[in-house]
Amino acid sequence: MDIKITSDLNTEVLVINKFEGEQTSQELANTYAVEKDNFEGKLGTTYLLHTYGKIQADKILVVGLGKREEVDGNKVTEAVAKAVKKLKQIKAKRAVIDFDGVGNLGKYAVIGAYIGDYNFDKYKTEKDHRLDEIGFNKFSENDVKEGRVFGEAMLLTRNIANEPAEYATPTKLAQMASSFEGLETKIYDREDVKKMDMGAYLAVARGSAEPPKFIHMKYSNGNPKKRIALIGKGLCFDSGGMDLKPASSMLTMRDDMSGAACILGVMNALNKLQPADIEIHGIIAACENMPGQHAYKPGDILTAKNGKTIEVDNTDAEGRLTLADALCYACELKVDEVIDIATLTGACVVALGTAVSGVMGNDEDMIKRVIETAKLSGEKYWELPMYQEYRDGLKSEIADMKNTGTRNGGASAAGMFLKEFVSDVKWVHIDVAGTAFLEKPQGIFCYGSTGAGVRTLLNYVTKA
Repeated sequence: MDIKITSDLNTEVLVINKFEGEQTSQELANTYAVEKDNFEGKLGTTYLLHTYGKIQADKILVVGLGKREEVDGNKVTEAVAKAVKKLKQIKAKRAVIDFDGVGNLGKYAVIGAYIGDYNFDKYKTEKDHRLDEIGFNKFSENDVKEGRVFGEAMLLTRNIANEPAEYATPTKLAQMASSFEGLETKIYDREDVKKMDMGAYLAVARGSAEPPKFIHMKYSNGNPKKRIALIGKGLCFDSGGMDLKPASSMLTMRDDMSGAACILGVMNALNKLQPADIEIHGIIAACENMPGQHAYKPGDILTAKNGKTIEVDNTDAEGRLTLADALCYACELKVDEVIDIATLTGACVVALGTAVSGVMGNDEDMIKRVIETAKLSGEKYWELPMYQEYRDGLKSEIADMKNTGTRNGGASAAGMFLKEFVSDVKWVHIDVAGTAFLEKPQGIFCYGSTGAGVRTLLNYVTKA
C-alpha cells in the first residue's frame, strides 16, 4: 500500500468524516447520508454512496468521528482503520482520505490505515484484497511521514510475530537485527553467552536444536542526555520444555517472541525518526524452549549473570529466566531506564483479559509516564501490585529463589522475580501476554499479532 500526500480528489473512493450533530464537507453526502438516511456519525460507523459523476470521485465513504469536542488521535486511528476495512470489503484499490476539523492528527490517521489494511496472508495461495494507494489531504508532510514510520514499525512487528517458528528462528531474528540501518549491532552466540555467565538464559536454550542468539542493537544520536534499554522476550517457540504444554496451548506459541518482535520494530524505526540526544539499546535473548535430550529439568539449580541462584520449579516459566540475564546485561550498560516487554504470564490474561497489558516496576514516576504514553498511543496499560508477599511465594529451600510460586497473583510474582535482576536503574516491566496476539478479531485488529507495545515504546523513547 502506497501512502502519499495529495490534494487531488479525483479517486475511486473519497473518504470523509462526519461529527455527530454536524454536516459533512460534501453536499452529496449531506443529502443522502445525513438528511435522507439519518447517518449520525458515531465513532467508526460508515456510510457508502455512489456519486454517479456528480463529483470527481466514483464513491464517497463517510466515516463517523463521534462528537467534535471528544475527538483525539486514538479516535482518528480507529475511524481510519474501520474506513480502510470497509474499503477492503468493497475491493477498492485507490482512496483519498479528506478529513475536516481534526487538526494535526495526520500521524494517527496514517497509523489507522496501516492497522486497517493488515492481514497476514503470506502463506495463502489466494491473497486477501489490498489497497494499492491511499492519499491523505489536509495533513502535513511531517505528520504523514511520522505516521508512515510508526505504521511500518507495527507492520514489521506483526509480520515477525505471525511467522511460524520454522521461519522466525533465533538466527533469523539476529539476521534481521543485523540488517537494520543506523544501528550498532552485536550478535552473541552460545559460547559468547557462556563467557558472560548467563546460566539462566542458556538453560532454557539447551533443549533446542536451534542455537540461541543474544542480540544487542544500539542507536545513538548526538550527546545522549538519556540512555534507555528496551528488552523483548525472545522465545521463538515455547513447548513448555520438560513441563510440556498441552497440544492446544502450543498452537500459537510462535507468538511468544512478540516482545522481541516489538523491539525489532521499534529499533528499525529509530534511524528514520532520528530522535536527538538519546541512546537506546534494544536487547533480545532469543532461543527456543524445547524438551530435547539436553533440556533443563524441574529441580535444576541455575545461576544467573548476577550470581543469584534459581531452583527450576517449572520449565514452562522460561521467559523470566531469559529476561533475568537480559536485565542483568542491560543494567551493566549504565543506562538511566530499562523497559522490558514480554508475553510473560497467563495470570496477566486472567487478570486483565485481551484488551489491557499489565505494568509493574520499581519507580512510580516512570510507571505513570509509561502508562500515560500508552494511553496517548492508543494502548491500554494497567499497573499491577508488587508486594513482598508475592516474592515470599518464590522462596526456595535450596536456592535463592524458585522460578514460580503459587497460581495466585502469578503476574505480580513474575514481576517480583524479574526485580531480583534489576540493579541501580529505573525499571518497568510490561506483560503483553493477553494483548500481543489475538485468537479472534477484536476492535480494529484482525486475528494474530497486534504489534503491542510498538506505538507506546516509540512515543516514549522519541519524546524522552
